Amino acid sequence: MKRIWVFVISFTLLLASCEEEKKDIATGDWLAKLEVSPTETLPFSFSISKGENESYIIEMYNAEEVILVEEIEVWNDSIHIKMPVFEGYLLGTFTEKEISGNFIKESLDRIVPFKAKFGKKDRFKVSSSAITNISGIWEVDFDVETENEYPAKGIFRQDGNDVEGTFRTKTGDYRYLEGIVTGDTLKLSTFDGAHAFLFIAKISDSTLQGNFYSGNHAVEKFVGKRNEAFELPDADSLTFLKEGYDRFYFSFPDETGKTVALSDSRFDNKVVLVQIMGTWCPNCLDETKFYIDFLDKNPDLNVEFVALAFEYAKTEEKSWEGIKRLKNKLGVDYPILLAQYGSSDKQKANEKLPMLNHVLSYPTTIYIGKQGNVEKIHTGFNGPATGEKHEAFKKEFKETIRKLNVQKTK
Repeated sequence: MKRIWVFVISFTLLLASCEEEKKDIATGDWLAKLEVSPTETLPFSFSISKGENESYIIEMYNAEEVILVEEIEVWNDSIHIKMPVFEGYLLGTFTEKEISGNFIKESLDRIVPFKAKFGKKDRFKVSSSAITNISGIWEVDFDVETENEYPAKGIFRQDGNDVEGTFRTKTGDYRYLEGIVTGDTLKLSTFDGAHAFLFIAKISDSTLQGNFYSGNHAVEKFVGKRNEAFELPDADSLTFLKEGYDRFYFSFPDETGKTVALSDSRFDNKVVLVQIMGTWCPNCLDETKFYIDFLDKNPDLNVEFVALAFEYAKTEEKSWEGIKRLKNKLGVDYPILLAQYGSSDKQKANEKLPMLNHVLSYPTTIYIGKQGNVEKIHTGFNGPATGEKHEAFKKEFKETIRKLNVQKTK
């Protein structure tokens, strides 16, 4: 944490030190590279434009995803780029056509160096034609040769050298991945202010083997094979009430300090969806956007949503800042309660929710019927990057809510 504050304090002093005229940054396309290891960099593309009052606006791109970044401070030759919703930010210095600095996540004490250059450039360099087309479904195992090995489903679309897709796991997906196949090498990356993911693998027509870099703090080996029939375990079967419990319950504070509990009268005789989440979690962000849209399009349904936030921010104050930021950015009008701060550890989350067999994933949603019974628990969230799986989830969700809504009350 000490080295992070060195960066922050230095930047603050620089802002206050002199009255020089603000320098310009070139508008147009840029390519940035995060240094995730001594030998590998994670590329992502963005564009810079100017809005009202000559303020800078950034759009970051990951395949079909466009992330709008409007909280940008520039002074002298320094720049501070705060990502929307998430805590992470980019802090650095610039010339007209270059930016260098660090991607910082204070609560996790993580710093990843980066450099960006102006001009239209490919995300990855293609050196030769692809030896195969990886389009389709792949059965993949991550963190192989360790006790933490876990399965995933690779979903890819390839056109020439260009590849888009994602990896689905039991707990969600790795969102919008973009990259190439060059010769016998697959390269994919994404950066959204929370995720900084790079995948590099050697491929044949039917196998792949490589490394998954998460920022510069973790590297996992992964292997895969073609398998169009592969499916992950049913997301509705992974989390359930432990023996001896017949109800789900919670009691946590809202942003005013008032304790909100499932036993409150506001939830009586209503369908209640309890979302276990964190403001740091991209899959939770995708799910929250979906819930907001669903509520907006279905105002006739007698449904209450409530979120339980498990925050890794080190203080209660910082946790509430993150929650309020999420609510304001997305327009969340259902309560988000602070269930835990200082850690998003799932084992500690289980201590707060002892009736569950485990908290396997952020997000997890508990569906409670009008009579107070747990009707379903859905682990993870298949976001828009999963394509057909996301569309299937939306359809199933709508059907489930309508069925629960026609239940008789107590």
